[in-house]
Amino acid sequence: MSPVVIDETDPGQFMTRFAIAAGGNGPVFLADPSWSAGARKQFSKSVQARPKEGNAGFPKSARGWLCIPSGGTSGEIKLARHDEDTIAAAVRGFCAHFGVRQVNALGVLPLHHVSGLMAWMRCALTSGEYRPCDWKKLEAGKYPALSTGDWFLSLVPTQLQRLLPLPEAVAWLRRFRVIFIGGGPAWPELMEAAAKVKLPVSLSYGMTESAAMVAALRPAEFLAGARSVGAPLPHARVTIEAGGVVRVTGESIFRGYWPEWRETDGFTTEDLGSFDAQGHLQILGRRDAVIITGGKKVYPAEVETALRTTGEFGEIAVIGMPDAQWGERVVACYPAAEKKPDLAKVENRMAAALSPHQHPKCYVAVAEWPRNAQGKLNRTRLTQLAQAASVKD
Repeated sequence: MSPVVIDETDPGQFMTRFAIAAGGNGPVFLADPSWSAGARKQFSKSVQARPKEGNAGFPKSARGWLCIPSGGTSGEIKLARHDEDTIAAAVRGFCAHFGVRQVNALGVLPLHHVSGLMAWMRCALTSGEYRPCDWKKLEAGKYPALSTGDWFLSLVPTQLQRLLPLPEAVAWLRRFRVIFIGGGPAWPELMEAAAKVKLPVSLSYGMTESAAMVAALRPAEFLAGARSVGAPLPHARVTIEAGGVVRVTGESIFRGYWPEWRETDGFTTEDLGSFDAQGHLQILGRRDAVIITGGKKVYPAEVETALRTTGEFGEIAVIGMPDAQWGERVVACYPAAEKKPDLAKVENRMAAALSPHQHPKCYVAVAEWPRNAQGKLNRTRLTQLAQAASVKD
């Protein structure tokens, strides 16, 4: 019944420890080796908490024994409870959606993260081959040979951006059945560049709480011009609630945040979305990221897309900061390490692309760009850094 914590950077050691722990009788917790001391303290406190069960309780005949960290955009660590049933349901839905019986995957993303873990689980549960891959070696031009069969790869947008200019990398990427792009929004120029060289890209939508993807665009749809996150997978039901909020139900939904227990299989997210005429899901941004300025709503993702089209930013994020007159003001942040943007050019382009209330009121260069290993931006931390940078200026 003692909890097992898996805190490994080496994929081989992670998989060995996971296999042993999964055969035990107690809960299993995955940890991110890169966590700060504060995050580790929070994690350790959670691990020691006594579980609340909705069924028989431990030993492992109980559900919800596998606890996967979920930080979202807030930076607060939560431990989403999964088990063999939720994971198997997600794998079945994945295989049905893409029409495959066996999955082979090259693992670039870390195994403690749900995207990396589920890439391995799909292979393990379909008797496929899972091969860990060091991103630094891949970026350096060392492309692993792929055996026969359907191979899948998951990348974050910045990783794809670094590989696209390399002809050898593009030729290698074309060998995959599907290349999933996730961990953060992919900007239009990047997607058009990928389509131009005919990469089998899939934009997908999912979360730790749903055992990864619940909607995914098939590569043929992507190459035909679609830019949504595709149709829901067979194991999941995705609906849009009042206010445009995305809700997901299905057998892969988590059992609650440790040590809590939840009986319902539905999960209301913080994401805003809609369905298009083809039944494909469009993600508009997060509900908690909406900026209210002068009584009007501004969706950061829409402003970020417009800013990227100027060609002046490599990384860009739009946040709301307190304003005595407007309630919140729209602020655009970019890494200080990048070249200084031509703001006159940016403002000129914004005049035609956005309504006046959507225009950033200021641009802040941020020294420490707070993305994690999966490319997800910590907007809470970014806001803190932007406020500190504004005070200094």
